[in-house]
Amino acid sequence: MLDNLKLDHVVFLDIETVSQKASYQSLDPDWKKLWDKKSSFIKKEEESEEEVYQRAGIYAEFGRVICISVGVYREIDGKRQFRIKSFYGKDEKKVLTEFGELLRKHFNTDDYLLCAHNGKEFDFPFLARRMLINRIKLPYLLDTAGRKPWEVQHLDTLQLWKFGDYKHYTSLDLLSQLFNIPTPKSNMTGADVGKVFWEEDDLEKIVAYCQEDTLAVAQLLLAYKGLETIKKKEVTIVP
Repeated sequence: MLDNLKLDHVVFLDIETVSQKASYQSLDPDWKKLWDKKSSFIKKEEESEEEVYQRAGIYAEFGRVICISVGVYREIDGKRQFRIKSFYGKDEKKVLTEFGELLRKHFNTDDYLLCAHNGKEFDFPFLARRMLINRIKLPYLLDTAGRKPWEVQHLDTLQLWKFGDYKHYTSLDLLSQLFNIPTPKSNMTGADVGKVFWEEDDLEKIVAYCQEDTLAVAQLLLAYKGLETIKKKEVTIVP
């Protein structure tokens, strides 16, 4: 499959999400009850309500999308290009609408694949669920209802690495290190996104982190195909 995969038909992406509210105490009573029921299954014995709520952003029912970074790979006249475009902001509906418009305008057929690390379990369903919640029509690549598994145009670098072994999760950071993929020395992790958003109000820092991961996903897929790593001079950030 990877030998025949056309890289210019792959849409690489990464998303960043946060909780709907800054803290557990900010929730209204109805949402507190709903979160309490959800958190009862994931709460560790020593955790406070505020601590467990820090993980609310990974659940589409209690979180929201603040950034989507999309990357495309091209070879033009023998020169490689990797272009990254980010959709971000505090208005989730605007972020999702603009992302959906991009997919509908440029990537609306079976010729294209969405690719993310752990995308099948997180990025793709999270985006689809939040679009429905915001009353946004699903673009073709996310509208999987009624399709057979082999008809879904989703590629997952984590699943490719598992080779059918579903016991373990392997992080993008670990695989990047394993394949000697150069990554910026970012001073944040996915666990820091909520704090950076709610306490530091630094959305640009989150966008930069999201773009780094989008590039890393592309680098990893190239490594799986035995191809040369994308160089810094080949990367363009599209405003």
